[in-house]
Amino acid sequence: MRFVDIIEKKRDGHALTTDEIQFFITNYTNGTIPDYQVSALLMAIYYQGMTSKECADLTSAMMYSGDTVDLSSIKGIKVDKHSTGGVGDTTTLVLAPLVAALDVPVAKMSGRGLGHTGGTTDKFESIAGFKIELSKQDFINQVNTKGLAVIGQSGNLTPADKKLYSLRDVTGTVNSIPLIASSIMSKKLAAGADAIVLDVKTGDGALMKNMVDSEKLAHEMVNIGNQIGRRTMAIISDMSQPLGFAIGNALEIKEAIDTLKGKGPADLTELVLTLGSQMIVLANKAKTLEKARAKLQEVIKNGKAIEKFKTLIEAQGGDSSVVDHPEKLASAPYQIALPAQKSGYITKIIADQIGIVAMQLGAGRATKDDIIDPAVGIVLHKKVGDKVDEGEALLMIHANTDKLDAIKQKLYDNIIVSDSASEPQLIYKVITE
Repeated sequence: MRFVDIIEKKRDGHALTTDEIQFFITNYTNGTIPDYQVSALLMAIYYQGMTSKECADLTSAMMYSGDTVDLSSIKGIKVDKHSTGGVGDTTTLVLAPLVAALDVPVAKMSGRGLGHTGGTTDKFESIAGFKIELSKQDFINQVNTKGLAVIGQSGNLTPADKKLYSLRDVTGTVNSIPLIASSIMSKKLAAGADAIVLDVKTGDGALMKNMVDSEKLAHEMVNIGNQIGRRTMAIISDMSQPLGFAIGNALEIKEAIDTLKGKGPADLTELVLTLGSQMIVLANKAKTLEKARAKLQEVIKNGKAIEKFKTLIEAQGGDSSVVDHPEKLASAPYQIALPAQKSGYITKIIADQIGIVAMQLGAGRATKDDIIDPAVGIVLHKKVGDKVDEGEALLMIHANTDKLDAIKQKLYDNIIVSDSASEPQLIYKVITE
């Protein structure tokens, strides 16, 4: 088999066979096929697309290009949740203990943040002592004994995807839906869950900025999961404004604690209940979504959800007293309100730009080697649709300096106040095939 023939076949709009895709991934991962040839194939895929079968074959080949996680020794149906990323996306911090409180085993592998998107592992590490690196055996033992565990992504999981992702980044082929879908799903499937719930974000702060592309991506990922034999479904949710109020690591831990106690923001609570209900049904812990939601609300009300969060923190070496004393979490030396410049209604809070401001404050990374300050970030006081009076605080900036003129101006530029109110939508669609 010659790789140039595979390039020409895709260039001319034909579907590649399972063997051709396997040949490509095996030989690119081991260094036999050079970057310049793979760049040509990626551009051909970008323009010609891929069939559902090609996407599933590509995902499978990448999934098995390195280590896979075997969760079969964990009792019960393992259901994973994956978000395509956004700003203030605190859902995993709340969902993991919430569904674990209903005896659904949660074996969560999470990534770090980059750019305007926050990372779950960074958020957990803002709790003093919390260890995100566990051996595979300790990870499995902890899920079996405590019901849940969270670790960082393994070094040799999907090495083909790591190589391809770096190449896509410098060849203008990042925004190919087949390549995005297979990249995400190869990592999720390699992580070993029996069923997967996808939270596909749409809007300014999302990977996919518009509904058409968000739907295409959701359908593609659901098809891949189901073809490979893992029950998969997706929810399309809004990321045109940040989720919840908090953007920043320790700030989001505080918000997660509030939500697990039943006192969280309405949008975060609703999204968690929607995703959690799907997870509970997939885990065969409830027959209907309505019954699943009622069970989730009950464990919030009776305190089992927040107790499970304490259990997770203690099991991974963290200081669980932050649950009852969130003031123990890292706190920024400067907390400065941003007053509204005029009265009206909030019509836009442009999520990706707000995320970039949080990153500039030190809550995120511009490059993967940047060090995060767990204390800094932004806490919104107003969301889209809310009324605001001139001089009233739009948000609170949590910073390690008081020299914030450029930061304030960027925030003003990306929070739009107008004369009429608009009601935001949170959940757009549920996709099961």
